[in-house]
Amino acid sequence: MPHWRIVATAAALTAYALLSYALMAYAPDQPWSVAALFGPVLVAVTIGGWVRRHVPTLLGCAAAVVFLAWVVARGGGAEVNRLYVLQHAAVNASLGLAFAATLRPGATPLITLMAERIHDVFTPAMRAYTRWLTGVWVGYFGAMIAVSMVLYALAPWPWWSFFCNVMTPLAGVSLFVGEYVIRYRRHPEFERASLAQALKAYRARGQ
Repeated sequence: MPHWRIVATAAALTAYALLSYALMAYAPDQPWSVAALFGPVLVAVTIGGWVRRHVPTLLGCAAAVVFLAWVVARGGGAEVNRLYVLQHAAVNASLGLAFAATLRPGATPLITLMAERIHDVFTPAMRAYTRWLTGVWVGYFGAMIAVSMVLYALAPWPWWSFFCNVMTPLAGVSLFVGEYVIRYRRHPEFERASLAQALKAYRARGQ
């Protein structure tokens, strides 16, 4: 991927994160806020269900849209805030479970599967490391849910919004970059792989 596309993508995601924070913090129950904040997830899940012809997923998305419209029509308020918290928890739980399921006995860890597509030589040390790294990401998703619940219970709503929309993705990027740096300091013998190769492997895994 050209550098300008990486920069443009990062800028667009940053702008969306800040916009989401502002909408969620200061106008959480407005119809346009609900559409902007729930829309991307619902659209992504709907497309996935359509591609796989998975009727329960499509029905679930339709029911979610109807329920959101009903909540907004009633005036929103605290109910909408709880739905934002639920969405954040559900996304992180789904990702965490997807990673965790590949750690069960007899399964191949998710990051191991992707790494095997990138590296021509895949050593036992790399297999052990990628299994450990899969577990680290499971811990990350669990930590995001735990911090979210504590902030929702104890902190002002704008704090939770900032954590959800800004700190959660920033923490993920920091983990990704930090792991990359630490990996090649602690394991210089590992074959190096670019971000483009990693993204290609992820898309291949998705297919």
